[in-house]
Amino acid sequence: QVQLVESGGGLVQPGGSLRLSCAASRFTIRMYVMSWYRQAPGKEREWVADISSGGGSTNYANSVKGRFTVSKDNAKNTMYLQMNSLKLEDTAVYYCRCNEYWGQGTQVTVSS
Repeated sequence: QVQLVESGGGLVQPGGSLRLSCAASRFTIRMYVMSWYRQAPGKEREWVADISSGGGSTNYANSVKGRFTVSKDNAKNTMYLQMNSLKLEDTAVYYCRCNEYWGQGTQVTVSS
């Protein structure tokens, strides 16, 4: 069964950094476009970033552009989201996605 498992969330102060991981099993991530989404309390789930199958092309929502970086480690079959200069409004549950498959999410809380 295809599985995506996120990790790396936590509590961080404004301006801080976190790196999220999305470990995939039973499929090879280098063959697929993969994405990060997030859902803040009381809001719709929104797209954050995606990365091409080969990893050479990335796209970002305007709200995170210049602060977040998405990457893949094909050897580890894992996608990452490096989040820098975190803001209060980045607080959300972060999900990874590949086609119709979603992870369970990891909570990121930015608070002073």
